[in-house]
Amino acid sequence: MPKVKVTVIKLINPDDIFEDGFMHPKGDRIKTCTAFNEGDEFIIDNLNKPEKFCGWAWRDIFKDLSVLNFGGDFPWTPKGEAITCCTDGMRPVIFKLERIEE
Repeated sequence: MPKVKVTVIKLINPDDIFEDGFMHPKGDRIKTCTAFNEGDEFIIDNLNKPEKFCGWAWRDIFKDLSVLNFGGDFPWTPKGEAITCCTDGMRPVIFKLERIEE
């Protein structure tokens, strides 16, 4: 089975989405996701989640990882690639997925 490289291409700052920022119910201002840094890379082998990969993001991108892992492609991206994101509506993270042919 091929491996899939996951690259974090963009962390979205809540201030870019919400005009006055977004406050947590406890009163703290919600900031950019702290689970990843732009440029982080992960090699996915046999669809196993890397230890430090955010579980929420993993569930969100798993469907696209599965398509690439099993040889499928998307008509809107180059062959063997996908752009996807986690569904955190306040501070989403955008990922690029690339099938690694061996």
